[in-house]
Amino acid sequence: MAEAVLQIFRGDSKGGAAKECHVPLAPGMVVLDALHYVQAHQLPDLAVRWNCKAGKCGSCSAEVNGHPRLTCKTRMDALPLDKPITIFPMKSFPVIKDLVTDVSWNFRVNKKIPPFQPRAGAEWKFDQKDVDRVQEFRKCIECFLCQNVCHVLRDHGKKEEFGGPRFFVRVAGLEMHPMDGASRAALLRKELGIGLCNITKCCTEVCPEEIHITDNAIIPLKERVVDEFYDPLLMLVRKIRGAK
Repeated sequence: MAEAVLQIFRGDSKGGAAKECHVPLAPGMVVLDALHYVQAHQLPDLAVRWNCKAGKCGSCSAEVNGHPRLTCKTRMDALPLDKPITIFPMKSFPVIKDLVTDVSWNFRVNKKIPPFQPRAGAEWKFDQKDVDRVQEFRKCIECFLCQNVCHVLRDHGKKEEFGGPRFFVRVAGLEMHPMDGASRAALLRKELGIGLCNITKCCTEVCPEEIHITDNAIIPLKERVVDEFYDPLLMLVRKIRGAK
């Protein structure tokens, strides 16, 4: 029976190293299956976060051969087997143990975003195209792969100044809803730091739900912030109103 060689990170917040394991291959096997085999036969204390094994809970995020992926959707036969397959925790978040990371920072960012606020006196009637526009953003499973691959968070560690692509998706779902009456432009500009995003589209590339994060969420939100704070006509109007 063919085997795959895995190099799995073992460690915690203090450090660690890769542990080599050999796993027999089976038809249809995904990386999460291989990790379960390792737990059952070699490393019973290996810490792995997972839940649905159907690509919908977002729990099993990891870096497979250096790429952020859901281990339950990454097939073993799609990976090169002529060299060891590396499985490491997401780099952008602190390691708790082995492949499990502390993603609680994301939920603190989420609390900053004002919820849906219906427009006063508006008629609840809108076109299907408006429904379709925001429906895409509801597909997010909060796997945080987009947060992990984002260079602002991953390479520069700007968690105090930047919200990250997942929360630009959430804001877009609210801002573009035809019945929402709130403006979150100031939040995007200041607390979520959308100006730090330089449109590399790396977040879109890793999204398992194929949400067009950059084109459909980040760029339109950037345009709203520019219109709100940098449009010269609006700046003149605000200046006149302020003088009065």
